[in-house]
Amino acid sequence: MAAEALVRPTAEPSRRDWIAVMSAMLGAFMAVLDIQITNSSLKDIQGALSATLEEGSWISTSYLVAEIIMIPLTAWLVQLLSARRLALWVSLGFLASSLLCSMAWNLESMILFRALQGFTSGALIPLAFTLTLIRLPEHQRPKGMALFAVTATFAPAIGPTLGGWLTENWGWEYIFYINVPPGLLMIAGLLYGLERKPPHWALLRTTDYAGILTLGLGLGCLQVFLEEGHRKDWLESQLIVGLGGIALVSLVLFVILQLSRPQPLINLSVLRERNFGLASISSVGLGIGLYGSIYVLPLYLAQIQGYNALQIGEVIMWMGIPQLFLIPLVPKLMKRIPPKLLCAAGFGLFGLASFASGVLNPDFAGEQFNHIQIIRALGQPLVMVTISLIATAYTLPQDAGSASSLFNILRNLGGAIGIALLATLLDSRAKVYFDYLREAVAPGNPQVAERLAQLGERLGSEQAALGKLNELVHQQALIMAYNDAFHFIGIALGVSMLAVLLTRPLPASIGGGSAGGH
Repeated sequence: MAAEALVRPTAEPSRRDWIAVMSAMLGAFMAVLDIQITNSSLKDIQGALSATLEEGSWISTSYLVAEIIMIPLTAWLVQLLSARRLALWVSLGFLASSLLCSMAWNLESMILFRALQGFTSGALIPLAFTLTLIRLPEHQRPKGMALFAVTATFAPAIGPTLGGWLTENWGWEYIFYINVPPGLLMIAGLLYGLERKPPHWALLRTTDYAGILTLGLGLGCLQVFLEEGHRKDWLESQLIVGLGGIALVSLVLFVILQLSRPQPLINLSVLRERNFGLASISSVGLGIGLYGSIYVLPLYLAQIQGYNALQIGEVIMWMGIPQLFLIPLVPKLMKRIPPKLLCAAGFGLFGLASFASGVLNPDFAGEQFNHIQIIRALGQPLVMVTISLIATAYTLPQDAGSASSLFNILRNLGGAIGIALLATLLDSRAKVYFDYLREAVAPGNPQVAERLAQLGERLGSEQAALGKLNELVHQQALIMAYNDAFHFIGIALGVSMLAVLLTRPLPASIGGGSAGGH
């Protein structure tokens, strides 16, 4: 990564090292939490700001766009400013923007403040990942990655629950106020744990500004393209077509620039390393699984079962809470079982839970998901603790920043691509299934006639009976589409499992079980 990361630490980490790493993890946790915590409160925020549903979607989109632009810039900013100075600036910016969000007076101000919040939080995730690589020796890295796993899996799992509870009991503003106490603790820990270092202003003369421009423009346009494409019917919208074209051209130019420069902004050659390349493929599948599940399940519970935000949060909580107890056990399991087998088993359990979710019917509601959520909770920690170790086991210390940026970008993009595909799949498959079911529901069918008679008797008119039957057919078509969506997530996780199994064994110093397991 930076000049400060040219030598791998070998000594036992000091108290300051652990405080620096744990404070950075707290920042990453808050950054991931704030992606999800607003989702369950969007209706309340839209109502307070007099925004439509489509306009309100930009409250989330602006955060995600700004975050994904900042993630790859973090390694460069650490070299320019020092880890301590950057951490302090972005932490203060994150707290200030959180408070500004709570005071937003209209939609435009909320979008601006959410973008600022996303931009500052975007540095917190790769900073936590990178500090684990450069401040902890190899034999302590599993503990660091276990902490990172909490930020990546537990935060999105409790986000909707916490957001729903705060909004129901205190008001939507408190989903932003809640950042203040942990934010102050994070700042104090980073100030104590990270050493003072002078800024490296000379770097400004050799910085790859064309790389920064093409990457920022490409990722920003791609994120908006994925977030808003479904709402605007993809290629039917000139805006979406234009954004897609700009994203494609910008990212192709970025890759050409990076491969042709001696000192690139991000060293893309790390993708050639077998473990990092295969783990990056798995990271995309993980993003689809993590964010896709958090997208599809609440949508199903709200649309089909009529759940409110708090009830949805209670279902999702069954996936989040068990992980807190399981994540600390994974480093111990790694001493007995090769990490890549643990990771593959985690993807297998996660995928199994997704396929088990794809057997929905009108009576399949919250309680039926509990055991599935527990299976998912068993799988996610096995993946999250090990996948980062597998990816970075053979990464050179000076490439830690590039590896951190790429790995986190790919997981986030996997989530964005997954949600975009799932939203489109739900719409298209629901239409296909509706047409299929409508053909079967013919007036001449004795079962249909009997059902219409029952509904007419209960509702008082034939017209009302026809309306209710149409509603039931629509619902059944939607349920079948949700089944396909869960199957899609399961297939993506299955591909990730295969990619992990093709990686090289880890050095014995990182995964004690790997030496004898191959």
